[in-house]
Amino acid sequence: MHNREQVLFGILSAFFLGNALIAEFIGVKIFSLERVLGLEPVPLRLFGQEGLTLSLSAGVILWPWVFIATDLINEYYGLRAVRRISFIGAGVIAYAFVMVYVAMSLPPADFWVWREVGGEKLHMPTAFSAIFGQSLWIVAGSLTAFLIGQLVDVVSFHWLRRLTGGRWLAVRATGSTLISQFVDSFVVLYIAFYWGAGWSFAQVTVIGLLNYAYKATMALLLTPVLYGVHAIIDWYLGAERAQALVEQAARESAWRLGMGKLEVS
Repeated sequence: MHNREQVLFGILSAFFLGNALIAEFIGVKIFSLERVLGLEPVPLRLFGQEGLTLSLSAGVILWPWVFIATDLINEYYGLRAVRRISFIGAGVIAYAFVMVYVAMSLPPADFWVWREVGGEKLHMPTAFSAIFGQSLWIVAGSLTAFLIGQLVDVVSFHWLRRLTGGRWLAVRATGSTLISQFVDSFVVLYIAFYWGAGWSFAQVTVIGLLNYAYKATMALLLTPVLYGVHAIIDWYLGAERAQALVEQAARESAWRLGMGKLEVS
């Protein structure tokens, strides 16, 4: 791999890992979409349950960027690179959760136990555990959804590439993101909150649908960004080298997926 290709892979990998890790930790917060838009929550009825509102996991802010990074790595470096960085990502996330649990078990300093925040006394160990101490169900759901989502993304990316004969970047990149994020949006919620926390099926489904609607909308809106970054990468590597890299990644990935020879235009 040439020096510029190594630098590019390092940048894309760091962006991928950073966003994935942050998304895992902020994803425990469920926020009100209505209030973000300056509206009062509107009660909904779905699957026989009333009082549901438009609520989203905060992790949705970053996951579209994770999948853009995945598609760019897929485009230039192929299936093997995406699979490798996905397993590294899962390992980093698991390691981070272990370190958080280690930190939670440490005895707090006396002066830190009670702190005044916003004019109110706050018990810091409880606050720390409440924010970072995600249950094992959430950890399991997050890691499972992450790996399945990545696998679905990479396979659908190359399937769409083959279907379009290597044309139309937006179809394979945005299309694979729409498919994989549908899976990712529901797997983590059903494992973490339906099975793990005992939330109702309706409540989890509403949050999953809203999460996916947001991710799908962002994936479509970020399509011009994808083309822009693609152009910057082609300029950075040089058009000829970039095209050769894309063709090599496509051939290797098609062979690994048993798709046979694939021509890239």
